[in-house]
Amino acid sequence: MGILRYSGKLPRVLRLACSSHAMPIVPTSVLGAYRRFHSSPVCSGVRSQVLKDVGEGIMEIQIIQWYVEEGAHVEEWKPLCQYQSDKAVDDITSRYEGVIKKLHFQADDTVPTGKALCDIEVDDAKYPDDNPPPPAPVEEPAKPIPAEPQVETTTVNTTTDTAIQAESSPPQRSKYATLAPPAVRGLLKQFNIDILDITGTGKDGRVMKEDVLKFAATRDSAAAETPAATTITTETRPAPTLDAKQTENPVPLAPIQSQMFKTMSRSLTIPHFLFADELSVGRVSDLRKRLASDGNNPQKLTFLPFVLKAVSLALEQYPQLNARVDASDPNKPKLVMRGVHNIGVAMDTPQGLIVPNVKNVQARSIVDIAAEIARLSALGKAGKLTPADLTGGTITVSNIGNIGGTYVSPVIVPTEVAILGIGRSRQVPVFDEAGQVTKGELVNFSWSADHRVIDGATMARMAGVVRQFIETPELMLLNLR
Repeated sequence: MGILRYSGKLPRVLRLACSSHAMPIVPTSVLGAYRRFHSSPVCSGVRSQVLKDVGEGIMEIQIIQWYVEEGAHVEEWKPLCQYQSDKAVDDITSRYEGVIKKLHFQADDTVPTGKALCDIEVDDAKYPDDNPPPPAPVEEPAKPIPAEPQVETTTVNTTTDTAIQAESSPPQRSKYATLAPPAVRGLLKQFNIDILDITGTGKDGRVMKEDVLKFAATRDSAAAETPAATTITTETRPAPTLDAKQTENPVPLAPIQSQMFKTMSRSLTIPHFLFADELSVGRVSDLRKRLASDGNNPQKLTFLPFVLKAVSLALEQYPQLNARVDASDPNKPKLVMRGVHNIGVAMDTPQGLIVPNVKNVQARSIVDIAAEIARLSALGKAGKLTPADLTGGTITVSNIGNIGGTYVSPVIVPTEVAILGIGRSRQVPVFDEAGQVTKGELVNFSWSADHRVIDGATMARMAGVVRQFIETPELMLLNLR
């Protein structure tokens, strides 16, 4: 006998039919063991991708470009955007797999750590709600807008008005038109062009290199065709007066300048002392010329790789100059010894002063050091140095001589205890061993050391070992492994 279950009140016709067939009607509460089959949608939620601490005391970044857009699907650990910090350019990857719901920042925006970069709709079952998005602001109900009185217009007038509006209104731009790679942004700065003035021909209206060059050529040609207007403007400009008041225009620091401001402020809390000496670099110059003339050595060797190798060899005798100060407990400061020589090289780049470091100099040859310096220099000029290239330095060498200046007083990096500044080489008359005046090539080496842990005698002995290796480069061969 079948059983008919129904949880509500049966219609009269159905009750009569059931009673005529002698079928018992059992309430649903009695058959609690029977389960109802039903379907439900997959639970989904929104997670915020928060900018975490990127290390080295960096508190904010600047977004260069987004790789995703709202409504796009992103996979876990795939790049979300490219950013520029105070020290490097790198990508931020997605912590979640899902659909981009909202981008909280646009290109060129500055984002402090702890802020949400974007919101991603994810599967709740896959990701716990460890980072819920902030509650949405309560919007006031929109007030009804009174209907405007209808104005009768003829078909001819409507068509004319539409044509005039189309001619006067600027072309509609894509919201991704400002997403430009660093190379394009470099051209924009070079030609002093606002990216919003250019109509991009790339995907989604993005501005390409060719668009910038074409816009600059058109602008410059237009300016060259109207010299008279420029002359009139110059002549009518009011002449400056002696009683003119001073004007000030605040300009925010660039990211790298901001980091340099903070780093140097901390550096000047360290008691510095300076030790300077003049070194004869004639033998190194002669060795470089002989190697350059040898067809088996196509790589150009500068003076800097020899200096880095000499410093590394001297650090083996004076390892305390490769250490760092741990003052986390002011009552018990420590000197943390470090066995690997990661020598930083100060570089002048379009973004500002940066200090990447050559890793494991003690295990590299001079040719290998030169190749690594060339690699770091190329990445620095392109703005593509990674945090790995910029972190972990143990001592720094700053060669200001390739720009100009004979003497320099370098400032110690807070995580190090010494820095070497190199001046420009110069030809001067010197006395040889026989007492005759000859032509010599001298360079000033200026050392700054942390006087809390390094005394003057130790610094002078360390500088003496470096001088010995530079003035007699053959000695370096005896110490190479």
